[in-house]
Amino acid sequence: MGFDEDWAGMRSGTTAQDPVGTRLNQLDGGGGGGGGGASGGAPNLATAPAKKKAAANTIENELEPDTAKAAKWADAATTAAVGGFEGWATAAGLKTVETTWDNQVKNLLARLASEKTALRGAALSFGQQEIDTRARIAGVRPTSRIEQY
Repeated sequence: MGFDEDWAGMRSGTTAQDPVGTRLNQLDGGGGGGGGGASGGAPNLATAPAKKKAAANTIENELEPDTAKAAKWADAATTAAVGGFEGWATAAGLKTVETTWDNQVKNLLARLASEKTALRGAALSFGQQEIDTRARIAGVRPTSRIEQY
């Protein structure tokens, strides 16, 4: 069927319908939200800014310092082992291991810093979105981010 026939059918209310592959058996019961959580109850989006902040603080105060300490301890032990095997091929192998280890530690610390920043940024973003949404609902112009600080 071409456009002209289809358009004419729409205007007259007698369009030929293609077979439908999916049909709804019932309505969702209202309330919106896409059906809610796993039990079919209320929506389950939880931003938990306090938990994000706590996780970021754990990364900053525990994981990063402890990782750096462990890396220094391993470097000291490897350096001592390299000295003990001076002149042997094992010393060269340990140097390679040490270089690889140092690179992995740097990558891990960078990843932890990135995750910490992302957690704090997400908490801030969700908080700002909440303020903006409340202001729009209340009919008040939200302040800009610069005005808040």
